[in-house]
Amino acid sequence: MPAPLPHEYLPPVPELTVESDDIQHGQTLADLHVFNDWGMTGQNQSPGLRWSGAPEGTRGYAVTCYDPDAPTGSGFWHWVLFDLPASVTELPTGAGTAPDFKGLPDGAVHARNDYGSKAYGGAAPPPGDPHRYVFTVHALGVDKLGIDSDVSPAVAGFNITANTLARGHIVAQFGI
Repeated sequence: MPAPLPHEYLPPVPELTVESDDIQHGQTLADLHVFNDWGMTGQNQSPGLRWSGAPEGTRGYAVTCYDPDAPTGSGFWHWVLFDLPASVTELPTGAGTAPDFKGLPDGAVHARNDYGSKAYGGAAPPPGDPHRYVFTVHALGVDKLGIDSDVSPAVAGFNITANTLARGHIVAQFGI
């Protein structure tokens, strides 16, 4: 039985529409979004995302990518980005990719992912069944979460969830 998706046990909220020209719901991630270490030869570029349908009162956004199928007992956080301004409704391909962060708006903050870097980290599952990668956009009722980039993904997730007004996601997959 597959692991639950990260939002199945969170308080229900309205749904955002999340779209991408790079990734499609239920489809396989391209090498562009696969890690480039740990035996992987991808390009480690964050996918472009755009969203709409935020409720009144939205003051900011967060974007996360989580693998619930990682054999860790706690999943694996690939991307934790927050403090995006409410005026931003799109991130270009590579916005979360170090060291350039092309197109990332001023003031946006990366918490460290489970690779230990403050950036997007692409798919790198062990051999076996494909893993799911849940790319989520969270509409927040605050413009700043009041945390810094040194927090763990769990602490960032707690603060994101506590301030979420709406969320939407795309679930892609990758396996070797």
